[in-house]
Amino acid sequence: MSLLAHLLSRFVRKGRLTVIHHDGGTESFGSGGDGPDVTVKLHDAKVQRELFFNPELASAEAYMDGRLTIENGGRVLDLLTLFSVNRAGLGSHPVQQALRKVWRALKRRHQSNKVGQAAANVSSHYDHPRAFYELWLDETMSYSCAYFERPDMALKDAQVAKMRHIAAKLRTEPGMTVAEIGSGWGGLATYLAAVCGAKVTAINVSPDQLAASKDRVNKAGVADRVTFFEKDYRELTGTFDRVVSVGMMEHVGVNHFDDYFSTVKRLCGRDGYAMIHAIGRMSPPGTTAPFIRKYIFPGGYVPALSEVFASTERCGLWVDDCEVLRLHYYWTIKAWRENFEAVRDQVVAMQGERFARMWEFYLAAVELGFRDGSNMVYQLLLSEKRDAVPVTRDFITHAEEALKAREGVLPW
Repeated sequence: MSLLAHLLSRFVRKGRLTVIHHDGGTESFGSGGDGPDVTVKLHDAKVQRELFFNPELASAEAYMDGRLTIENGGRVLDLLTLFSVNRAGLGSHPVQQALRKVWRALKRRHQSNKVGQAAANVSSHYDHPRAFYELWLDETMSYSCAYFERPDMALKDAQVAKMRHIAAKLRTEPGMTVAEIGSGWGGLATYLAAVCGAKVTAINVSPDQLAASKDRVNKAGVADRVTFFEKDYRELTGTFDRVVSVGMMEHVGVNHFDDYFSTVKRLCGRDGYAMIHAIGRMSPPGTTAPFIRKYIFPGGYVPALSEVFASTERCGLWVDDCEVLRLHYYWTIKAWRENFEAVRDQVVAMQGERFARMWEFYLAAVELGFRDGSNMVYQLLLSEKRDAVPVTRDFITHAEEALKAREGVLPW
């Protein structure tokens, strides 16, 4: 029995995986029940060894390079679903246990996001052409977890509902100053300025996103209320009534959690408070998957809440509220993947076949992480004073109702 066959025989218990080797030989693994039936073809002998030693990374790279193909009309989502329903078996293999031990030992090194390096890491993902993201994101150009009041909501409506939910938690009133750490393509800044009348200072380390954001607030007629800066979060000065950060903490790295929360505390001042929206895990602390670390989010890490709360405690912050969104990002990414599949030919024309394969592997992998894995999204309200935030949560619902009535001014 080959090394790969030994791994797969222990790993694949649910569903069925049929492997067609480069020499024409065929092997099947799994019971055939409780999972998909997937057939893959390996086009050279080397890929078998690579899959044995590092299946999570090697399967992605072999698929991207065309050295592993999914046969009989199967999709990468089917292959990764088979991996997902059998994930416990993969982690229990002795070689995989040893590999994970190495990853844990290198965790802090992998997440070194000093000023300058952090910008380079972010640029590697967010500075793809804006037209690429416009193909499959919704009209708000929101690239973070939406807020689905119903599972069947349209993606754009769910993204606007996310902005409304955040604004309601911030209790943003006209003239208030808001600092946004990691402003994306400017959707939330536009909402806070147009709907809430806030004065927003937004920072980002992606030049392309900043240029698009400035265009957006100009078109929305709120350029006089939103200022964008190309800055690292550690470089922002001043104090603000509110601080908001959406989808940013995942890029901070475990080495820098205290830097991040100390900055949030400093920017809020004594009387303000912050709303942090980020991806977390309901499992103990772990590591970043090698494919994600190498190709998608270098320097990134999805923390356990135990790691997050340990840092807020060290920084002397009250956690005034914590909401966990368990399925919302699954619904969001599922919509992105379906949008991407519908425009795949345009992506290939713009970015090439290898890039398209990489991106569909990424979207399928993270979708399943929120459906079958331990990933979720959390929203925290943080303050230095214990009474900066109302002591009951009904203020959020009341504010959402008022905000919804004013959303006619939005440009989308």
